Amino acid sequence: MDDLLREFLTETNESLDAVDNQLVRFEQEPNNAKILDNVFRLVHTIKGTCGFLGLPRLEALAHAAETLMGKFRDGMPVTGGAVTLILSSIDRIKEILAGLEATHTEPEGGDADLIDALHAMVERGMAAMAAAPAEPQIEQGTLTYQVLERATSRCRRRRPNRKPQNTPQNSPSRKPLSSRRPRRATASPTSRSASPSTRSNI
Repeated sequence: MDDLLREFLTETNESLDAVDNQLVRFEQEPNNAKILDNVFRLVHTIKGTCGFLGLPRLEALAHAAETLMGKFRDGMPVTGGAVTLILSSIDRIKEILAGLEATHTEPEGGDADLIDALHAMVERGMAAMAAAPAEPQIEQGTLTYQVLERATSRCRRRRPNRKPQNTPQNSPSRKPLSSRRPRRATASPTSRSASPSTRSNI
């Protein structure tokens, strides 16, 4: 057996053993993001290594399972049927690995049934997401702006009307006291009516 193949089988079997308990929990908790991430990374590693080692059957099955789990990570709802399908795919991967370890080559056969079912599950899930009504979204900053605008308009309505004060420019111009002309003293009527004789006696 090639050293790279032996190392791949050893590491993959160890990873599958470590994930077995999580697979049972995944069936009970399909929305557990941590378990989903662990299973996704395992299948992703298997797919990438199979492409390097030239194992097309195992690569195709792992790729289809990875695509479905990737949609779950993107927000597609996880259903009980989808979880069962993923668990069936993991079981098939184990069978292929066992045959590969026994004969050093991929066992004959195909996995079109599982691959087609995985692809169909992806399509149904995406169609359901597209048909779901979109939740209304508020643009960032719009609500804050509207609240501030309403508060500002209320303050303007409550503000009392003030009479405009006369500024130096608007007030009537006044001349300084120093520039005003003094009034002339005028004689009283009695002094004007005095006779010439009276003036001489004075």
